[in-house]
Parts: sequence; structure tokens; C-alpha cells
Amino acid sequence: MTTMFKFPSNNTRREFLWQAGNGFFGTAMTFMLARDGFARRAEAQASSLTPGGVAVPAPRTLAPHFKPRAKSVIFLYMVGGPSHVDTFDPKPVLAKRHGEKHDFKTPGTVTQKSSGTLKGSPFAFHKRGASGIEISELYPHLGSCADELAVIRSTTADSSAHGSASLQMNTGHLRQGLPSMGSWASYGLGSVNSNMPAFVVLVNGAPYSGATNWSAGFMPAEHQGTVFNITGDPISNLASSKGVMPDEQRRRLDLLAQLNQSHLKSCPMNDELAARIESYELAFRMQSHAPEAVDFKQESEATRAMYGIGDKEADRFGRSCLMARRLVERGVRFVQIYHSNWDTHGDNDNRHRKLCGQTDKPMAGLIQDLKQRGLLDETLIVWAGEFGRTPIGGMEKNGGRDHHAVAFSTWLAGGGIKGGQAYGATDDFGFAVTENKVHVHDLHATILHLMGVDHERLTFPHQGRNFRLTDVSGDVVRPLLA
Repeated sequence: MTTMFKFPSNNTRREFLWQAGNGFFGTAMTFMLARDGFARRAEAQASSLTPGGVAVPAPRTLAPHFKPRAKSVIFLYMVGGPSHVDTFDPKPVLAKRHGEKHDFKTPGTVTQKSSGTLKGSPFAFHKRGASGIEISELYPHLGSCADELAVIRSTTADSSAHGSASLQMNTGHLRQGLPSMGSWASYGLGSVNSNMPAFVVLVNGAPYSGATNWSAGFMPAEHQGTVFNITGDPISNLASSKGVMPDEQRRRLDLLAQLNQSHLKSCPMNDELAARIESYELAFRMQSHAPEAVDFKQESEATRAMYGIGDKEADRFGRSCLMARRLVERGVRFVQIYHSNWDTHGDNDNRHRKLCGQTDKPMAGLIQDLKQRGLLDETLIVWAGEFGRTPIGGMEKNGGRDHHAVAFSTWLAGGGIKGGQAYGATDDFGFAVTENKVHVHDLHATILHLMGVDHERLTFPHQGRNFRLTDVSGDVVRPLLA
């Protein structure tokens, strides 16, 4: 039996080599972390003091690259994909050839149905406003705001599957784990109001892929979306425990911050712990400010009616839109409202009547209210789903339309947008883009540009490369800009 040689330190040769190997690994890891920017972020991160004198890491944000046109964004996200040929892209030829067989001969990755029977829209389109943009009869109130809208009829995406398409529209990528658009806005610009989060989410029906749509991904957790309740307390469990006075709660938070700060010194790269410390402080500040921000009692009956609050169909989405206006009014950088569910494989026509009825008046009210308050010029409104619907299929009674990412419609308003225009075009059937294609990356680049951010320069180091919202492509759609 062989006896292993022992060094004077009582370590075997095998243990010595194992420890030496860990040292080499640690040296390499330090280099890679520095290359990814973790050390720089830790060194650059400033700190603030709580009222008790405890240092709290401040959220790291950048400055605008140039003068912004929009201070805030309100993203109206229609979960499931609205039908563009029934809402913003009139197709009289499609209606004329309703019932005919047709084959577009297009790969199925970007559409669920490229051959079959053509289905025209049963809804009339009317020229609205001085600009004469044709908008479906489904949107009578929004149509009155036509001169504020820049309708993009040539939007395109890379997937016709809900999960990946939803992620692409919200994060710029088809896979999970990437920061959302609101997180990029928070990371790049922060919040105007330190008492409110930079990124707030209002959910009227959960989107496909769930909370990953507003996740911070590999960014510090402080940049993820904060979900507000539409009714009741704005945030669950925000209020302090019954019987705990503010001074006592302040002392508890200071003690907790001291303990967390002590632990953070031993692991300065722990972004989640730093974000957790700040989240406690933000929650404390929000106890005084968040309830006021969502208190509709301060709004007049005329304002509530403008948003459709009190209407059977429009009330819930109207509350979200009014809350969004109150939040951006108070310095929230990015508000995302999810409205579900536009996945109309069945009963497309009746469901669009219902869904448009739920959103029409609130969206028009939001535009009008922001405008009369002088906020529309500095607030960018974005309307989109993850894709559109097919012009093929659904001929049976109560039939529907399927997923279609080849071409669909989105629109922008306010915040530096040149309203009263329809940009881009699709073919006679609304199947494919024929003019001025706008990819999701182009849409994101344009949104960031209006916020004063160069999408190619707003990056975050991760796994040895600099990531960005627009991946490695995207161009600002300059004809949309005022």
C-alpha cells in the first residue's frame, strides 16, 4: 500500500495541486469579471444615506446621450396579437376576394397559415381627422385622435409563437433571461422621482411568458418592473405592520441596512443584495407617495368619464390608463399596461368588437388628457401586440384568425412623434410588407431615441460581451419623428 507524501504543512501533494488550481481559476475569473465590467460597476456605484445615517447603494444609471423628446413611455401591450386587417390596415381587395382560395407560399415560422381561404374584414374603415388616416369602425373614440397617431402598418417580427414573440416585443430577444425594455429605460435613465420606481407594470390579464416580460434579466434587480395593483392598495403588503409607528419602522430599517451593509462588504459583487437594500428604502418612501399616486378621488368626474371609468366594458382598462397618466405625471419613467387576450383563433370578429370596446375610450382619453395637461409632448405612447393575425382562414361560423408575424400594425403618439401619418404598407391582403419594413429592433431603437438614448451605445456587459436591447441590429425610423 502506497503512503501519500505529506508536506510540512500536513497537506498532500494532491491537496497542494488542487489549491493551486483554484488559485489559477480565481485569477482567471477575476480577469473575466473585470472584463465584463463587474468590478467597474462596484467601484462606480455611489451610495446614499438613510435618515439613520446608514449607507445605501444608489441605483446606477447613465445620462441621456442627447436631448430627449420624451421623458416617459406608456406602453399599451395587447396580449395575444390584435388583427391588423381589422383595426389599422384596411384591405378592400381582401374583402372583395373574401372566400377565395389562395397560397402565399411562405415558411410557417413567421405565420401559422399561409394557404387556404381568404377572410376579409367585416368592419368598415373610415378616414379620420385632418390627416385622413383610415381606422376601423371598432375605434370610434381613438379615431378622433388620428392626427396624433403615427400608425406603422409594416411592423414585422421573427416568431409566430406567443412566448418567444412576446419576449421579443418586450425584451428584444426571442429567448428568456434578457432585460425588458422598461429595465433598459430604468438602467439608462432612472426615475425622475426617487420616491417612485422607474418602471411600473399594470396587468389586465397576464402575458405569455409571464413576468419574464418585465424582468431585469442579468441586470441588477433594481431595474425590474414593479407590479402595481389596479384596484385597492397599489402594492401588496406595502403598508407597515399594524401598530408600528413610522419612527420605529425607520429604526428597524436602519438596523437591517447596517446588517446588510456589513454582509455586502464581504461580497461587493452581489447586485441582488445591493438592490434589496435599496428596495427596502424605496418601499419605505413609497408608503407615503404610492397611495397618493393612484388615488382617483382627486380626479374629476369628467376626467374619469374621459377614460371610460364606470363603463361596464372599459372601466378596468380605463383605470390602468388613468393610473399610467398619474404615474408619469409623478416621474415614473416607463409604465407598461398589459391587456388580454387578443388570441382570436375563434370568434375573431365578436371578440375584436369586445376587446376594442374595452380599450378604445381609455386610449383616446389617455391621449386627450395628456394633451390638455401639456404632457403629451413629453410622454411617448406605444401600442403593440406580439404579432398580427392571418388574412387566411376562419371562414367557418365564429371562425378566427391565426398568428402572423410577417406583417402587422403598431402605433406611436406624443413624445416627439409626427402624428397624422400611416407609415409603411402591406400587400393587398395584409400578408407581407411591401414598403418601409419596421422590425421590432427598429421600433425599439426609435423608442430609445425619443428618450434621448442611442440604442447602440446603451449596453450592459454580460458573459464577455456587451448586450443591448436591439441586439446587433435596428435603425431609428426617422420619418416618424417630428
